[in-house]
Amino acid sequence: MGGTPRLAGVADNALGRFLRARRETTSPDRFGLPVGRRRTPGLRRAEVADLAGISVEYLIRLERGSDRQPSASVIASLADVFGLAPEERVHLHRLVKAGTTCTHTPEPLRPTVQALLDRLDHAYVVNPAGDLLAHSEGFRALAAPTGLLDASNTARFTFTDPRARVLHPDWDAIADTRAAGLRAAADLGDRIAAQLVDELTIVAGHEFTSRAGAALPRWTGVERWAHPAVGELRLAFEGLVLPGGDEHRLVVLLPDDDVTAKALLTLEGEGEDRSRG
Repeated sequence: MGGTPRLAGVADNALGRFLRARRETTSPDRFGLPVGRRRTPGLRRAEVADLAGISVEYLIRLERGSDRQPSASVIASLADVFGLAPEERVHLHRLVKAGTTCTHTPEPLRPTVQALLDRLDHAYVVNPAGDLLAHSEGFRALAAPTGLLDASNTARFTFTDPRARVLHPDWDAIADTRAAGLRAAADLGDRIAAQLVDELTIVAGHEFTSRAGAALPRWTGVERWAHPAVGELRLAFEGLVLPGGDEHRLVVLLPDDDVTAKALLTLEGEGEDRSRG
């Protein structure tokens, strides 16, 4: 009577509904549990809680929507129990993220840094979370065919894009480095890195969470790339901290052998042809 009726949003308790639906469609046979007579299909709450390492009471709160911001480790455990496919893990992460209001506006890159990039052949700038903030034209020509620029983040590309495993013959070593860099930044209080750690904990699961060692990222060395356009490359890299409080790094790539040097020239020539066309 009077006033405006309250409209329930479509997303109200979407996380809880999703978790309950997956619990009820996960077969007990998957874990060797007796089917017997069950009031509802799928797994019982007690079974899910035991498998995920959480309490039944907490699972009830999640399903009922009284707790809509569970930790990434809890959601990752539930995703493992339900045997979620990669795209379902992404959806689950988005449901959790929808319950938060954290936003971040990145600091603009100094014009002098972009001017420096414009004078380098193959270089880019990243923040501690691995976001690609800017890059040279030569790096664009190198990275665009690989899919890296689509992800806009080195860690997200490594752990969530199937093309990363094709690009990097030494994927495990690259993954260790990316995870180490992300965790180090999160441990030092970088909010963007901490949010990405949560995202990859859910989306990538064990491939990411198992790389929890104390190693720090490498900012110099040589990487092998299996480039889709020009074949195998050996790229030496140097990561240099830029002045300022944002801890941005300038990463410069250089050919480590003559074959790579010739291949990079080929890519640059193709890039110039496309720009003229």
